[in-house]
Amino acid sequence: MKNELFLYFLLIVMTILGSLGSVFFKSFTVKKQYSLLFFGLSLYGGGALLNIYLLKKLPYTLIVPANALTFFWTILLAKIFFKETIGLLKISGLIFILLGLLLLVR
Repeated sequence: MKNELFLYFLLIVMTILGSLGSVFFKSFTVKKQYSLLFFGLSLYGGGALLNIYLLKKLPYTLIVPANALTFFWTILLAKIFFKETIGLLKISGLIFILLGLLLLVR
């Protein structure tokens, strides 16, 4: 059970790394600083490597749908870093994604 909780934690970290990588990609498009691109690639690549590792440890039918958590982090990070407006429709979509993922975990 303890190991399974750790794997679920890694699953969440995987999705966060992918979203954070995209934040740095977007920042690179504005500032044209290659350090941002490198950092984005590192985060995104780390998420991809975690994905590969988790595919060995957890069911495929959990890992691939869990990538939808990236939408949650992306909207949160867009609000924090880029001051984007998050409307009711996007919030509703996120609720459906989270509820669907909860059904898959059970």
